[in-house]
Amino acid sequence: MSSPLLTIARGDSLTAWELSEVEAEYFPGEPAPASDPQDYKYVNGFVDVGDLPCRVAIWKDVASRNVALRTDWAVEALYLPGNNRRVEFSQFRHRPTRLVRWCRTKVSSPVDRYCSFDLHTRGGVHIWVDGELAGRFEPFTRNADQRSVVHLPIKSGGSEIIVLIEDMAERDTNWFFELELLDDVTLDVYLPGASLGAHVETLRELSTQVRTRGDVVTGDDALTLLFDTPASLPVRIRAVIATTSHTKALLLDTEFDLPAGATELVLCQGRDLPQGYHDLRLTFSAGGSVVERSIGCAILQQASARALGGDLPSRKRLALENAIAHGESRMGLVVALLESGRTDNPRIAGIIEETLLAMEERRDCADFIAVPLLWVWIRCREALPAAMQDRIRQTLLDFRYWVDEPGNDAMWFWSENHALCFHVAQLLAGQSFPEDIFSASGRIGAEQAELAAGRLARWFDAVEEDGLAEWNSAAYYPVDFIGLLTLAELGPVDLAERARAMCDRIFTMVALHTLEGVPAGSMGRAYDKELRAGPLTELAPFAAIAFGKGWLNKGVASLPLFAAGRYEPPEGLARYAWPEPGEVISARYLQGYGPAASLGLYKTRDVQLSTNSGAKAGGYGHQQHVLDLRFASHPMARAWINHPGEDDPWGQQRPSYWAGNGTLPRVGQHENIALLQYRLGAQARLKFTHAYAARAGLIHHHHGDTLILEGGEGLVALKATGPLQAISEGPAEQLEYRCSGPLQGWAVIVAQGESLADFIELIARCRLYFDGGDALVLEGPSLVHLRLDWQQGLLVDSVPQPPPAHGVTPDITISTL
Repeated sequence: MSSPLLTIARGDSLTAWELSEVEAEYFPGEPAPASDPQDYKYVNGFVDVGDLPCRVAIWKDVASRNVALRTDWAVEALYLPGNNRRVEFSQFRHRPTRLVRWCRTKVSSPVDRYCSFDLHTRGGVHIWVDGELAGRFEPFTRNADQRSVVHLPIKSGGSEIIVLIEDMAERDTNWFFELELLDDVTLDVYLPGASLGAHVETLRELSTQVRTRGDVVTGDDALTLLFDTPASLPVRIRAVIATTSHTKALLLDTEFDLPAGATELVLCQGRDLPQGYHDLRLTFSAGGSVVERSIGCAILQQASARALGGDLPSRKRLALENAIAHGESRMGLVVALLESGRTDNPRIAGIIEETLLAMEERRDCADFIAVPLLWVWIRCREALPAAMQDRIRQTLLDFRYWVDEPGNDAMWFWSENHALCFHVAQLLAGQSFPEDIFSASGRIGAEQAELAAGRLARWFDAVEEDGLAEWNSAAYYPVDFIGLLTLAELGPVDLAERARAMCDRIFTMVALHTLEGVPAGSMGRAYDKELRAGPLTELAPFAAIAFGKGWLNKGVASLPLFAAGRYEPPEGLARYAWPEPGEVISARYLQGYGPAASLGLYKTRDVQLSTNSGAKAGGYGHQQHVLDLRFASHPMARAWINHPGEDDPWGQQRPSYWAGNGTLPRVGQHENIALLQYRLGAQARLKFTHAYAARAGLIHHHHGDTLILEGGEGLVALKATGPLQAISEGPAEQLEYRCSGPLQGWAVIVAQGESLADFIELIARCRLYFDGGDALVLEGPSLVHLRLDWQQGLLVDSVPQPPPAHGVTPDITISTL
């Protein structure tokens, strides 16, 4: 045989495969009601909602079928060793979709023998070896890892392994399998039938290294790809960026030549692309070899916060004009157009048609667009053609508004943002058509409205008492605003008043956690884009309009509802968003059922430290962002610590490499200092935690176990219980600092007026250590004695820290340095 593409030993995974095309079949099952096990007690990351009709249908099918081996499929793509130990095809499907893919490889052993593999999956797997069925494992559990050991007969002359991997996609779907070798043996892996070409290894190396220059590309910068090692031969690279809206319009689709010996390639100028955190899809080719890779790319035309000027009404008008000029093609843009009198704009019809189709197909997140559609129906429908009005009316009457109405869709009802939007939509639709029959429920509109009003009352009871499970989320506060701002504008008096009060509460928390125009802080739910591109989040324009300075962008999920509505945030919040030099703003409060979060904030004009001391230590972190640092020196100047939840720095799992935590730490914060204790254990997939530290606006001073970040006048030290490994290549080059081991501690210390030299000396004299028991201890000159106990939490000078005095209402103090 030819040289192996891959050699694996015990603990390695089998990551070289030929792939068929993906077969995707709409697979809804029989309509049925669902349950609401959360019952208005919202738990962050909750997914135990029962089995939807599509999953019931697939289990029924699986129980009675026989699967035949297929070998006639064409090779559509290759899966090659790279950043992921799993063979993964994770994706998002708005409708119930059955997914099927065939995979093939060839493996040889030193002698004929059975080899044991740890099989991980969430869907269903069949394994054939040399044409004989050797393994079958079909849990088909939604996004819950399942494991089994399989024993595969591998020949010394090579054995062909074919895997059928299936899953039932309900919205976000972590579709993968992994075969991890358990035996102490070396296996060679080949892809003899694949058109690898002679240069596949070169292209694979380039694809694992590639990233863009800098944390962000501004209008004055070039969008440049960087590589660690020079290309050994000329490589053709196709770069594609498309919009995220339903139109999928191409923003960039060009081929470039990377010369031999080059380590960088300019794709275009930043001014040539619209603002946004884009998915940059790259295809590397040379000779007969082709490798694909997707990475993130932040484009920000304006590198500093913009002073918007004027009063709130004038800034609202500016927001509407910006939405009309730059907004995404979704219902919020239609609101902006119609509320601004642009009734003849040709974009209106296409967006409404797509909205109606999404609702008719009951796609996931249809509730997010149903609410602004009702805003248009109630306030602006006379501007629409009669035929379109008829279609809107019928779509609203046929929509499914809650789990008690039979359905076979994959709409998500159970998080606090979805429940709110569904209830607001049901209320307003019921009030709009009080005597008409709603087909999914069989009820008339008046009954729908009465039910929805009661459900909204329960929703407000819960979040008023418990706070928000998705606290400070730059992704989901704008979704909350879809329901809240519409209810404040169009709802009955009692519910409108409660909606306005909840908006007041959210805007207060946004002001507290916004620094230099960028909303930040610990978050109940975060994605990479919210952490790595704060000015480009949908929440950033809310802060700009409310507090007078910041960024506008393409986000229109709910900003036009704020801009066109009468709601105004409380007076004086800008003081929290824009502290005076020498001021310290501190806050403590609870959020989420449980409570889910005990939040701490320490904020100066230069730097902001925010933590969640209420995280369930040792638990699964889903999308919980427990410690955040934001510097005023640059819009992307951000740092945090987490335990990665997946292998790939550009992955999109929940938790991902950078967002969320595979294992949550114990956290404690006292004023300007935070401690984190991680207990990863022997079974942790990734045996390190790491700090992300942006390059933009920050100077890194790294020595041994300490990283000091200097951002303008802001100084912060990150100190670990072990040496910090600075990553110097690949996607995390100069961004990542790792601490390894099953037991780890971190201290984060914000300077209070020290010079850089004095601060470095102070931190060098600090001791961070485990006391031999369950506690992480920080000692140092002029510091209080801090002890973070795994069970008790933080003790300050041996005294346990009391809970926040006012629960979900922030205890806010303003002092001087």
